[in-house]
Amino acid sequence: MTSPARAFPPPTPLRVVPPVEGVDLVGAERAAAAFLTALGVATDGGATADTPRRMAHAYAEMLSPRSFDLTTFANDEDYDELVLARGIPVHSVCEHHMLPFLGTAHVGYLPGQRILGLSKLARVVELFARRPQVQERLTKQVADWLQTHLKPRGVGVVIEAEHMCMTLRGVRAGGTSTVTSSLLGGLRDDPRSRAEFLALTTGAGSAATGSRRG
Repeated sequence: MTSPARAFPPPTPLRVVPPVEGVDLVGAERAAAAFLTALGVATDGGATADTPRRMAHAYAEMLSPRSFDLTTFANDEDYDELVLARGIPVHSVCEHHMLPFLGTAHVGYLPGQRILGLSKLARVVELFARRPQVQERLTKQVADWLQTHLKPRGVGVVIEAEHMCMTLRGVRAGGTSTVTSSLLGGLRDDPRSRAEFLALTTGAGSAATGSRRG
């Protein structure tokens, strides 16, 4: 008689807790009121009376990523083709002017021994986006973090964003987008995988897709 296969419990997900710097909302509200007053914006009545508080809370939210569980699963099917999540919203703040930049991220990887819950790709983007940033660093941080924690055979990240510091001030080039990319492992070194990833990040389709070559 064949004994039943032993069932092993799944590994405990990695709890990802962003570093807490300590947000002083009361101090931020006072500073926002002083900042607006210095710019000639009255905050002593009418529609702007509560603006400093709203402003403090808005920036605190934009600069505070949420904790999450990095849930991975054994790659039991030995799936070895590209997994790609497209059109992940990106909301960040330019560290030079503290103005937002907004866009989308396309994040893909070539699985190794484990695969990742698809929603976690968006969580990793948020982890690094919700802080003062530059787009080049953000792109590389997402790719490096996934390479370190998931250990795939390759990682690719493409971010396309519009920067308010460029469209609302200075050159005022409205509608201009900036594209950055970071490719690691097989998605950098293998021409076929690299071409597939770059083609899919600019094509049409669903937000999350697994691609298999024949």
